[in-house]
Amino acid sequence: MSRLAFFTPWPPQPSGVATCSADVVPELAAGGHAVDVFVDEALIDVARAGDAGPTAGEFRVLGAHDFVWRHARNPYDLQIYQVGNSWAHGFVWPYLFQYPGLVVLHDARLHHARAGVLLRHRRFDDYRKEFAYNHPEVSADAAELAVRGFDGAYYYHWPMRRAVIDASRLVATHSPGVAKILRGQNPGRNVVHIPLGHGVAPFDTASARRAFRARAGIPEDAVVFGVLGTATPEKRVAQVVRAFAGARQWARDARLLFAGQADDMRSLDHLLQASGVADVTHLAGRLDDEGFDHAVAACDVGLNLRWPTAREVSGPWLRMMSAGLPTVVIDAVHHLHVVTLDPRTWRCHAPAPDLDSHPDDGAIAVGIDILDEDHSLRLALRRLGSDADLRRRLGKAARAYWESNHSVPMMTAGYERAVARAQRLAAPAVALPAHLRPDPAWKAQSLVREVVDRTVL
Repeated sequence: MSRLAFFTPWPPQPSGVATCSADVVPELAAGGHAVDVFVDEALIDVARAGDAGPTAGEFRVLGAHDFVWRHARNPYDLQIYQVGNSWAHGFVWPYLFQYPGLVVLHDARLHHARAGVLLRHRRFDDYRKEFAYNHPEVSADAAELAVRGFDGAYYYHWPMRRAVIDASRLVATHSPGVAKILRGQNPGRNVVHIPLGHGVAPFDTASARRAFRARAGIPEDAVVFGVLGTATPEKRVAQVVRAFAGARQWARDARLLFAGQADDMRSLDHLLQASGVADVTHLAGRLDDEGFDHAVAACDVGLNLRWPTAREVSGPWLRMMSAGLPTVVIDAVHHLHVVTLDPRTWRCHAPAPDLDSHPDDGAIAVGIDILDEDHSLRLALRRLGSDADLRRRLGKAARAYWESNHSVPMMTAGYERAVARAQRLAAPAVALPAHLRPDPAWKAQSLVREVVDRTVL
């Protein structure tokens, strides 16, 4: 049994990481661990807990500010940090540098999140120092782009993750491709793969499909393409709408469904009107997990395009595959282990991930080459909109792939292996920028100096 400190976003925060953490923490506790879940108490209501820790088989949810004194009184065996390229993880940063443990990278690019924390509080010098540490091969002047307020897509080019990796006992990622990349770029550091367990709970999909379509006014026999999840430019919304408008000449009854909050509703409305598809597009808005799963059931094809990418494993994509939905994704480097069909040839993308003599038979999705995006996306939507047999074959293969790689029990087993390994590793000896590991007594000393100075005067 181990005493674990688990730092993470937590429900009801609208975060896929929060959902996954809520799935795995009870399983870790059931396996014999005692788990304190530390959350941002500014966002999550927490109750005051006793000074004693949880016993084996239990977990509880606490405010992160309680960690330091609890750890000083009764040290945890391991700290586990859920880290992603999102503001929701902002409260985690001070702890992971001061108390090295197991870091689970949900995104391999963290620049947006880290810059957001530092620049929002006008810590410009600290940002400059971290940029220089994370990217010593880049001119230090490049940091001035963000300092002067010019954020943007270039953040994806400079991932700002070296300090996180150097400070950790063990780093885990949900993508085998990302794990390979990180090992190659960080020799001597410990990096492992933990499967991401995320999917649709069993329910009556046929009834949910009929009910959702009836509420949305979608004909039962229409082919529905679903953009499932938050609709942002990185989800290639404009490209999807253009491709859908072009594909309708081969699938006149096709519909487009957006299930999730739109980043800019006014721009989306204008795009739909300009493309001539507003009358066959349905906007479901933000949904809870149950509503999202019902939207998945109502679709015939899921569109999960992400570019630029933080090299994440998409939670909505896994939920679509778990429901047996054929999907269209970007053919990205961190998904090279996944067999996808190239819509220009309807053969698998080269190179094939294994030596199978018929790799196309193992395809679980359609993969779009970002350098041929508009053309390939039109081809994909045209074929998938008219070929029900292909949709069924891809959906069946996707479900089988999900069962073999992304169930919650598989994720839990991956965590167990990572926890055991991380506990055997010592905290790395590394010289990080000084502000990442400030003297804990600095504030108290500064207050004492102020009192002394006033007394002397």
